[in-house]
Amino acid sequence: MDHDVIIIGGSYAGMAAALQLARARRKVLVIDAGERRNRTASHSHGFLSRDGDDPATIAMVARRQLEAYPTVSLITGNAVRAGGERDHFVVECADGAHHPGRRVILATGVRDHLPAIEGMAERWGKSIFHCPYCHGYELNQGRIGVIASGAMSTHQAELLTDWGDVTFLPNGVMALDPETQDRLEKRGIGIETAGIARIIGEADVQLADGRVLSFSGLFVAPRVEPSGNLASTLGCALQDTPLGTQIETNPSKETSIAGVFACGDAAVAPHSVSLAVADGAMAGAHVHRSLVWPGN
Repeated sequence: MDHDVIIIGGSYAGMAAALQLARARRKVLVIDAGERRNRTASHSHGFLSRDGDDPATIAMVARRQLEAYPTVSLITGNAVRAGGERDHFVVECADGAHHPGRRVILATGVRDHLPAIEGMAERWGKSIFHCPYCHGYELNQGRIGVIASGAMSTHQAELLTDWGDVTFLPNGVMALDPETQDRLEKRGIGIETAGIARIIGEADVQLADGRVLSFSGLFVAPRVEPSGNLASTLGCALQDTPLGTQIETNPSKETSIAGVFACGDAAVAPHSVSLAVADGAMAGAHVHRSLVWPGN
């Protein structure tokens, strides 16, 4: 079966794109590996009308609604290869199945590269976060630790002062120049220069000198890159951002390869459920227009 659009990634951005195309009665295939980026989080915040809901429930309801459209097919699987050209793409899954389609949307999400600190990965999305708008309010103005991962970490620390009493932990990742240190201190941010040995308890930082600092929550800005290598194998241009690598798109969400579009965390920053949904909806509308007016 030839599809008008094949969407690789069935999380928030991918399903939002699919919904626009489904409502235009286009034949859509969504291929999803079932690995949402926020799968470790129990609550999602900042998404209008669903504030505080389990992100798995949001995804489940979205999928159920999408399945009601007769022109949409959803399969669970890993897309391992993709190639072709505008109007003639083929996506191959790990099970060997080949799926032809006129357009491709990459909604693969991103892979987070966390600092190599013992105990961090296990707490990611539970008591260690990256987005203050998603998780800051629930810390109830408590103590917040910001662990450096790069040059943008000082900005993260400054932003978080509206959510609690902030301590910045450079952890040897960066040296604070006098101007930056003065700026942080003027905002009431404490600075702890001792290295981090591990994360223990819920959100406690054990320092290399043996001291333990207790926090209501920890924040870190991980470096990110698009999940999988489909963007690279298709030849899509990538770009470096302060948060990491993302797929380069034009204002119509089309990549450098004609007929291949990208949306969600893999193609836009900053990252949240609401922003991914908005970006996916925009991508879906633009893809539909490219099918209606193929010369544009």
